[in-house]
Amino acid sequence: MNLSIAIPDSSLSDETLKVDKTRKISEIARACAIFRINTIYIYQDGNNKDDKNLMLLILKYLDTPQFLRKRLFPKMNELKFAGVLHPLKIPSHITPADAKKIKKGDVREGIIVSFKGRKFVDVGINQLVQYFGHENIGKRTTVQFKSGYPNFEVKPITKDEAPSYWGFTIKERANLFSLISEWKGLTIVTSKKGKTVTKEQISKYTNSSESVLVVFGSPEKGVHQILGGKMSNLQNSKTLNFFPNQATETVRLEEALLGTLSIINAYSAG
Repeated sequence: MNLSIAIPDSSLSDETLKVDKTRKISEIARACAIFRINTIYIYQDGNNKDDKNLMLLILKYLDTPQFLRKRLFPKMNELKFAGVLHPLKIPSHITPADAKKIKKGDVREGIIVSFKGRKFVDVGINQLVQYFGHENIGKRTTVQFKSGYPNFEVKPITKDEAPSYWGFTIKERANLFSLISEWKGLTIVTSKKGKTVTKEQISKYTNSSESVLVVFGSPEKGVHQILGGKMSNLQNSKTLNFFPNQATETVRLEEALLGTLSIINAYSAG
């Protein structure tokens, strides 16, 4: 199942300190990695530019393999608390550094570098591999080995062409209504105003070949409040309550992500 989520740029508004905001982003990223989220859409919900930029930066940082981070992310104040971030440990990050272990068909993340006027890709094996793709110097890329050690040849591929989960993509959207309206697939809106989720309801989504977008509200406003009267104009969407009989006044975003995606994953596996 091709699963994506939508969260607001106000997702961090219930945290005051940057270290706590950083920690919350880490929890969001871990939930997305656990449940193989394809794309994280961050939609505009008010004036939260600083929080939005912090989320964009740290989510991209976490999705980047450790050996590439120093080259792609210079020292900056936004990463001051990077020490509290939990590693994702997804397949694209768990790769051997021994060149002799590389075989045909292996997929790696790398960065494009220039050496003696030619393009190479550094994939973390202490050996540069010539690169014939279109990415510019300094850009991150995904490559697949056409031949293994010692005569390496690679070709650029997309994340979707990787043999296993290869991380998430982060995209911005101006507002939630346009995101859902333009979505080419099925949409699940999470809300305590929705019908209690059942296995039968989820199976209609998980058994479909269409991509699924799961939408979450903000710490202050639910999805219905964010969309207002536009809610009735949405097509191919279903509003579901994944936390019936909740004892807490609200469910935090990081809790909602883990709970909702756990239920979708369990019902799709069943």
